[in-house]
Amino acid sequence: MPELIPLNLPPAPLKIQRQADQKLLVQCLIRRKYLVLTPEEWVRQHLVAYLHLQSGFPLEKISVEKQIKYDGFTKRWDIVVYDQAFNPLLLIECKAPQISLSEAVFQQVAVYQRNIQAPFIALSNGLSHLIYALNKENGTLAVCEDFPKAFNFEKN
Repeated sequence: MPELIPLNLPPAPLKIQRQADQKLLVQCLIRRKYLVLTPEEWVRQHLVAYLHLQSGFPLEKISVEKQIKYDGFTKRWDIVVYDQAFNPLLLIECKAPQISLSEAVFQQVAVYQRNIQAPFIALSNGLSHLIYALNKENGTLAVCEDFPKAFNFEKN
């Protein structure tokens, strides 16, 4: 059974239940089905709740664990948030709290980013969050203090 450690995110209104075999399940806020509550899923669901409740993104603009094909391999990115026109806005790679946000994790999200092309990318283990804005003109990344907010991208 995973240890549900407090994260560096606000508490999330998650529905958790215990199976007969003592495994914990969490209801995915996006898919609405119960999933095994792994440490990475704990982080992913807290981030989805944060993006929705604190950053203001509608749940229908957040997608989780979708497959992409890259160099003949099938991969799954963790979270993509879409803007009003349903263009990718933010790509997030989630890790379990005990996994450090290393260069290898950054390289993993960079592979997904080649396909997604979001203007913001982030890495999070629930305790630390690394958030970057992509400058498409020169291909550089600028460090951001926080996740983007929905109101910054809403059209009137």
